[in-house]
Amino acid sequence: MTDRPVRVGLQLQPEHLDYATIRRVAAGAEDLGVDLLFNADHFHPVTGPPDGPTFECWTMLAAWAESTSRVEIGALVSGNGYRNPDLLADMARTVDHISAGRLVLGIGSGWFERDYTGYGYEFGTAGSRLDDLARALPRIESRWAELDPPPTRRIPVLIGGGGEKKTLRLAAKHADIWHSYADAEALERKLRILGEHCAAAGRDPAGIEISVMGRTADRDRMYALGARLFTVHTGGPEPDLAGLREFLAWRDERNTTS
Repeated sequence: MTDRPVRVGLQLQPEHLDYATIRRVAAGAEDLGVDLLFNADHFHPVTGPPDGPTFECWTMLAAWAESTSRVEIGALVSGNGYRNPDLLADMARTVDHISAGRLVLGIGSGWFERDYTGYGYEFGTAGSRLDDLARALPRIESRWAELDPPPTRRIPVLIGGGGEKKTLRLAAKHADIWHSYADAEALERKLRILGEHCAAAGRDPAGIEISVMGRTADRDRMYALGARLFTVHTGGPEPDLAGLREFLAWRDERNTTS
């Protein structure tokens, strides 16, 4: 069992909102005591009206790096298929410096076809996108070692997704944080498989922080399984922080009694 403290994140979807509201909600979440502030890397809305307003992920992260002072920031998650790995590494290094070492590089293989076709990228297949991610992760790590100046710290890598043959193998090799969208029943199985991939890679699975979406119904079971990062979601047109407040109170209670 992990001895990590519970952390709580907020994913603020940058869609169906004006930026003044996004900035206000991000500031409010930091004031409430959230540990991580995530956006999402999509070029079009994934919920609500498909042609509603949305904003680009990495430009926003640079703005958050200046407008926040304490929270870690990142994408949940950045789409590898439309981000050149070497350039992404440089973007992450730059936001890392702007934020004084608060960036988490969230990355995944991508899944929303319109992101690709709408901007002229090849969508491929689920397998080809995961193969691209497998090639990208070492390139990102190598680029960080070459940049001048280097990142301010070893930038934590969050890998999102639950594919048991490829994604979990990549998480075992490269992730500091693995983010699952699964419910508690599926999470138990996936953690067992992640442990098997870690053993094959010669890595202690305790070195990977387990991240899940914040669902009240099964959070205690997920905690018992080892999840320690719980991310609550909100977005437009009317973002609501009530769920975040409740999770922060649960976090504090857990961390006090554990």
